[in-house]
Amino acid sequence: MAEETNTDADDACAWGERLGWAFGLIAEDPAARGAALVHLAEAQRKVTDALARSNEMWLLTRHLGADEQYGEPAFLQARRTHQQAQRRSLPDGVRGGPADGDLATWPGLPYVLLFLEWEARYPLEWTQHAKAWGTKESLIRKVARARQDEAIKAKLTDLVEIVVHRAYRCKDREYVRVARAVDSADLRDRLDRAADSDSPWARCHAGYVLWLLDRPDLPNTRRVWQTWVAGEAATLL
Repeated sequence: MAEETNTDADDACAWGERLGWAFGLIAEDPAARGAALVHLAEAQRKVTDALARSNEMWLLTRHLGADEQYGEPAFLQARRTHQQAQRRSLPDGVRGGPADGDLATWPGLPYVLLFLEWEARYPLEWTQHAKAWGTKESLIRKVARARQDEAIKAKLTDLVEIVVHRAYRCKDREYVRVARAVDSADLRDRLDRAADSDSPWARCHAGYVLWLLDRPDLPNTRRVWQTWVAGEAATLL
């Protein structure tokens, strides 16, 4: 296997070879999702095994001293194998970002959006198989800052709509950043419908997002959220 040393610079084919299977995680067909979950479990097993081997080699070579140890071929190969396994699994494979900072043209972006969509559409499966709240938060913030073409804006608009319709989950408040970044008449129409729905969660979440969209200078802090949930938003006007 060729050494993968700079996945930030990899092209779409390289990303597809590593993580193309993961699109099955958001398939409507339960059988397709099940197959993708089996693939994920095997990928994660390889990460665990490779990490154990890397740790073993670290113990076996630590007597050499730091400089010699990190130049020891067996230890280097064990570390490289672990890194390669991580890049073929989730959530490890979607961490990081483009070297030039341009997320919009980065071939890894579809897999970042995939990871977020998986959590949004199938939260229980995501939690059971790849729970990573810090990664979720980091990725939401990255896509909110990204330069967005129409296709990316459409995907992010869909994600905001999905999230406001469900019971609150850890880091969901971060989607306010996304809503502010892709604010549009279409998004507001969707949020208006959610705010008028029979779901108490949708009314609360969508109302909060709409309220903050009209107040771009108001920070999306925990206190502001808790005040909104407590029905005391008028005190912040």
